[in-house]
Amino acid sequence: MAEEQKWQEATTHVLCVNNCGFFGSPTTLNLCSKCYKDHRLKEQQISTAKIAVDNSLTHPPHQSETFQSESSSFVFPDQLVLKPNDTDLTVPVQVQVPVPVPVPISVSSTAGESQHRNRCGSCRKRVGLTGFTCRCGVMFCGTHRYPEKHDCSFDYKTVGKVAIAVANPVVKAEKLEKI
Repeated sequence: MAEEQKWQEATTHVLCVNNCGFFGSPTTLNLCSKCYKDHRLKEQQISTAKIAVDNSLTHPPHQSETFQSESSSFVFPDQLVLKPNDTDLTVPVQVQVPVPVPVPISVSSTAGESQHRNRCGSCRKRVGLTGFTCRCGVMFCGTHRYPEKHDCSFDYKTVGKVAIAVANPVVKAEKLEKI
């Protein structure tokens, strides 16, 4: 009978203290593995934060010391110091506030635009999610997606030349002087 009670005590499970629904164990402070891991991470973050605060309080940065010493030795020239008898200190300022222009919003233009987005630019076939948007900004079906098939207005040659020029800059050596 005593052996049965020991076995039952070992199998009694304790729910996690955080009420997450999983079982905890006494070795993990009655927390489940996930909650215990989170608990340990919080403890580490708190300890590193305390160390950082202690270090910053005990070792002030050197920049503030040099700044204070430089600022105390700096003397303003007499020309920059304002005297009470200077009366011409006013500067005329004109402030122009831009007036926002209301933009008319029409419902029909957005509906028409979305309708054209779902159709091929050449054959007007419905493409849905299988459409391909070309660099010229128009959506095409699978057969008209290539620039040769839909008379694309995008200049691929110029873009290619610019990309090559950017990728491969010209390197010129300086001229050598003859002796």
